[in-house]
Amino acid sequence: MASLPALKGISSMATRQLLGELLSDYRQRSGQAVAIESVGGVDAARRVQAGEAFDLVVLASDAIDKLVAGGSVLAGSKVDLVQSGVAVAVRAGAARPDIASEDAVRRAVLAAPTIGYSTGPSGVALQKLFERWGVADQLKARTVQAPPGVPVGALVARGDVALGFQQLSELMNLEGIDVLGPLPAAIQVTTTFCGGVCAASQHAGAVRELLAFMASPEAAPAKQRNGMEPAATTRNQQ
Repeated sequence: MASLPALKGISSMATRQLLGELLSDYRQRSGQAVAIESVGGVDAARRVQAGEAFDLVVLASDAIDKLVAGGSVLAGSKVDLVQSGVAVAVRAGAARPDIASEDAVRRAVLAAPTIGYSTGPSGVALQKLFERWGVADQLKARTVQAPPGVPVGALVARGDVALGFQQLSELMNLEGIDVLGPLPAAIQVTTTFCGGVCAASQHAGAVRELLAFMASPEAAPAKQRNGMEPAATTRNQQ
């Protein structure tokens, strides 16, 4: 494997830090170099669908399914990697609203002058939650969707939004924000991120070996350090 050229991959931003750690570990173990580009999930899926020369793609489960259905990712190559939950953040030093229950989160949302969410699965689920609460129209003028590839936490840190919702993995390492914690279980949004072999790859065997490592028990500590859980720990998917 060490004689192969570096594998090339693309992922959404949610797994950027985790993949950096896992791929460094994998290179030490196997000698296989892997270069991953992390961008907005919508952009990543579009580029894979367009046939760009990637070996590996890591995206939310439903996005991988669509790429498999369209023939851009090899059928049977999808591997569940991590479960990722959503957390809530405010600007560093700002008042910290209670988010311990669904009712508390609803009160915090209604009190916030501005609310930030992502273009990814968590943002879609948050909009559905606001609709279920019957407050979507009331909040429309106060909600800000982060541009693809821009962390919601960056908007919070700049003061562009007062209350930000995004994957914990994307919030936990950002400067200038305070992470209040994960959403309570009753409204938690759990996304499964998966890897797949791109149809454009000339190194499918090497990619499958890499995915097997990333799904293995050896990868679990890195996943937990990055605010995620191994996918095998729960099957509740959003």
